[in-house]
Amino acid sequence: MPLPQKRWESMAKGLVLGALFTSFLLLLYSYAVPPLYTGLASTRTSEGAAPCSPAPSEPEAPTPANGSAGGCHPRRDIVFMKTHKTASSTLLNILFRFGQKHGLKFAFPNGRNDFDYPAFFARSLVQDYRPGACFNIICNHMRFHYDEVRGLVAPNATFITVLRDPARLFESSFHYFGSVVPFTWKLSGRDKLAEFLQDPDRYYDPRGYNAHYLRNLLFFDLGYDSDLDPGSPQVQEHILEVERRFHLVLLQEYFDESLVLLKDLLCWELEDVLYFKLNARRASAVPRLSGELYRRATAWNVLDARLYRHFNASFWRKVEAFGRERMAREVAALRRANERMRRICIDGGRAVDAAAIQDSAMQPWQPLGAKSILGYNLKKSIGQRHAQLCRRMLTPEIQYLMDLGVNLWITKLWKFIRDFLRW
Repeated sequence: MPLPQKRWESMAKGLVLGALFTSFLLLLYSYAVPPLYTGLASTRTSEGAAPCSPAPSEPEAPTPANGSAGGCHPRRDIVFMKTHKTASSTLLNILFRFGQKHGLKFAFPNGRNDFDYPAFFARSLVQDYRPGACFNIICNHMRFHYDEVRGLVAPNATFITVLRDPARLFESSFHYFGSVVPFTWKLSGRDKLAEFLQDPDRYYDPRGYNAHYLRNLLFFDLGYDSDLDPGSPQVQEHILEVERRFHLVLLQEYFDESLVLLKDLLCWELEDVLYFKLNARRASAVPRLSGELYRRATAWNVLDARLYRHFNASFWRKVEAFGRERMAREVAALRRANERMRRICIDGGRAVDAAAIQDSAMQPWQPLGAKSILGYNLKKSIGQRHAQLCRRMLTPEIQYLMDLGVNLWITKLWKFIRDFLRW
């Protein structure tokens, strides 16, 4: 005798809910369980793995100097160490566009939009990786492991990264990631950041889940111990190691000047470094640190502060070598070109709240429990000459990765669950 229709419907609903709950548990496991070994990953590659080229102990200097007399050739082998909350999503979009335009081979993650962060990078995490494979561009979030990255690119690949004032970065990271750092949940005041900075040792536990987001995040992302004793000689050794390995360290606060130096280093065209600011928070969600809190935040992130001071000084030495007047001219040209693209591409000419974004393909990823990240509406009528460039410049990271054919099943499942639960 056939089962009543209502019973069939009840069983079907139960199966669907069971499948969703199982998927949710698997997802939580993949995100919440920390790596079994959180120290520096072994410098030995996995069994049977082979580098795509012999790896020098340090990267070769790009030659000739871009912009120098006699011309140069655009550089297409690039490692971008994508740090958190440093305008790195904007720079990522620039690299996506350049690689797509020239048909370059990206080393992309498999299943999600980062390389299993906060675990150390391993080449086995690269989508469709085979021993001996060589790539042009590596640019997604990772915890840096130089030897593993080095084995995926040509010996003359250009290594770049970007830093930000550590107090401002801490503020941004605290508000963006705070909801997924459990030890902050005990903060009860209206201004949780100020409460935390009054006595951070009371709340902070370096062994806590996601604790790395709230102390010396730059040091952590670059592959070092973010809780290293500030008096240890290793701090300066690590900073000098970064200087040897990276051809250019950009600064978020001087983003246009950084892009001019990058364009010169890579021998690119002005169009290659045009940008719109992506993944930015709305103003109401960006409380500014007061003088005393700024000092406390800097002291709390003292390793990052030393790193930043070092590369702030070296950055301005590079500007001097480039030429102050020349820099002013090129920055002005970049800003004029960006303004022209803003008028051509962006409906209303400015970023808008998530609720006002009309096309889901332009909706940026939001932090858990908030809708604080701004996005853009593409103009309905754009000339054929600029239509493709406009769309690419405005496409958020997750959607751009999908456009480039990246397997993001974990990220998409997580988004489905968040949408279902309205997180």
